Amino acid sequence: MHHTLFSKNFTILVIGQIISLFGNAALRFALPLYVLNLTGSSALYGTVTACAFLPAILLSPIGGIVADRINKRNIMVALDFFTAAVILAFSLLMHTGNPILPLTAALMLLYGIASAYQPSVQASIPALVKPDHLMAANSIINTISSFAALTGPVLGGILYSAYGLNAVLMICMVCFFLSAVMELFLAIPFEPHRSEGSIWRTVKTDFVQSLRFIWKDRPIIGKVLLIVCGVNLFLSAMILVALPYLITEIFDFEANLANRLYGYAQGALAAGGLAGGICAGIFSGRLSLRKSGSLLTSCAVCVFPIAAALRFSSSGMLPYLTLTICCFLIMACSTIFTVQMMTFIQAETPQQLIGKVIAVILTVSMCAQPLGNAWYGVLFELCRGFEYAVVLFSGITSLALALGARSVFYKFSAAP
Repeated sequence: MHHTLFSKNFTILVIGQIISLFGNAALRFALPLYVLNLTGSSALYGTVTACAFLPAILLSPIGGIVADRINKRNIMVALDFFTAAVILAFSLLMHTGNPILPLTAALMLLYGIASAYQPSVQASIPALVKPDHLMAANSIINTISSFAALTGPVLGGILYSAYGLNAVLMICMVCFFLSAVMELFLAIPFEPHRSEGSIWRTVKTDFVQSLRFIWKDRPIIGKVLLIVCGVNLFLSAMILVALPYLITEIFDFEANLANRLYGYAQGALAAGGLAGGICAGIFSGRLSLRKSGSLLTSCAVCVFPIAAALRFSSSGMLPYLTLTICCFLIMACSTIFTVQMMTFIQAETPQQLIGKVIAVILTVSMCAQPLGNAWYGVLFELCRGFEYAVVLFSGITSLALALGARSVFYKFSAAP
């Protein structure tokens, strides 16, 4: 039995991930939606979600370094208990005045915790499974993450529209508490590293070394990073703000139905990511890096039917279905593009730099997200009644970016 993939410890890790990732996805869905239902303001929604990303950007590189220096089981247990405490504190504070401030603080903490938590999970897998099971174990953990992103918003939307925010908070708090209790029984082999100065000094040294590699040694990776930042700024951020705002505030649906439909649309986004990931695996031999620009072009082209539906039918089921289907297609194409770029970067980067370089790329590309969220929140507010114009702007800008990126990707095969 020792040679099977599902050892006792790996099984506990998997079940803990299912519980906590589902709780996280449901919370990230319900809390921003509550802001939108309460205020009807896309600018405030964009600002709150932008603030939520900031701790994730700061804690992402630190999470990877901490995971190497502290027992990973202790990190997971502490963060799950802390998440349950954050939810409890917010549920007590949300009725004591203006809930926007405690809600923003709770979201910032949740995003920050998730960013610090995931490196510990990823780093513990090689310690829990045999080398020949590593690919299968990674695949299981990634599938759980995609599945939680798919079911969390859908079930969260049904719970939220039927019983309100308190029910979602209580269920999620129980999820994190159960996950933490289960992880107490995990045994992860751990050898403490000798510390070489403070964590901040280590982060700074790694960050500078990685930036030098990205911009000086392999500038083509720097160009890829700029393209990804552009996509996050002009396309991803528009979808993140447009989905809840259009479905719950602009389309003419009854409030509870609107919240449920938004849950289904979020589920369609996650399903697109799942479909893209599966396609990238199946067609990996046929996907040419030189033609990656075509995937970005496809993403941009899918924005135009949304603008057309908004222009000619600004409420009801037709624009909703158009929005949901196009978002599914955009997410599928962008996931294949992301897998291609990650594979390219892993192949181009020396082994001793890979972790640091990927941490820097994820951190820098994440920086564009809060800027985009805040920017589109204000744009939708200013263009009330002309939402199609904002979506059209996103489509034109993304298409220009995709066409410009094609020349970079054509040089891939010529890269040394």
